[in-house]
Amino acid sequence: MTSRIVQLLVGLVLYGAGCAIMVRAGIGLDPWTVFAQGISRQTGVGIGWVTNIVGFLVLLLWIPLRQRPGLGTVANILLVGTSMQATLAVSPAVDGFALQLIVFVAGMVLVAVASGLYIGADFGPGPRDGLMTGLHARFGWPIWAARLRVEASVLLAGWILGGTVGIGTIIFALGIGPLVHRTLPLFDRRRRAGRRAVAEVSAA
Repeated sequence: MTSRIVQLLVGLVLYGAGCAIMVRAGIGLDPWTVFAQGISRQTGVGIGWVTNIVGFLVLLLWIPLRQRPGLGTVANILLVGTSMQATLAVSPAVDGFALQLIVFVAGMVLVAVASGLYIGADFGPGPRDGLMTGLHARFGWPIWAARLRVEASVLLAGWILGGTVGIGTIIFALGIGPLVHRTLPLFDRRRRAGRRAVAEVSAA
């Protein structure tokens, strides 16, 4: 249990750091971070703090969807934005498209590794992922359709509010799925436990 909690916490902190690195690259962001950045630019509240607040508000949407948060859900709300804000405080902006592209991809890879860590710890989904699964369970929408509708909406809203949409947004949309597909098996506690059980049965 302790190692799982450590895996969860490290994953969430690294996730926030990866998001901050992509912000510093300045060539576009994932939809939810575009939304948080847009609100931040309109209100003057740090993007990391906005990320925490948005996570909490999304969690409230779970109530009519009859979803139950786990430890990972609460930790996600508290840590991702906080880590993002702390990383932004010590990392400079990047100039020059080639360097921006390299930094963005590095941030995205870090987000993918972090996703594998915190999802693999198996303490429940983050507030945004839980919203997708809740819409699926409540209304029967396919997960991909729920994600497309929600993320398209927050991306548009974030862009209108002044969030950065660009080539990085496209790279993230195309790249994050395959990357997490690679990283999740490395840290998935359930899969590893299953492999150990099979090995023990075979040995017996």
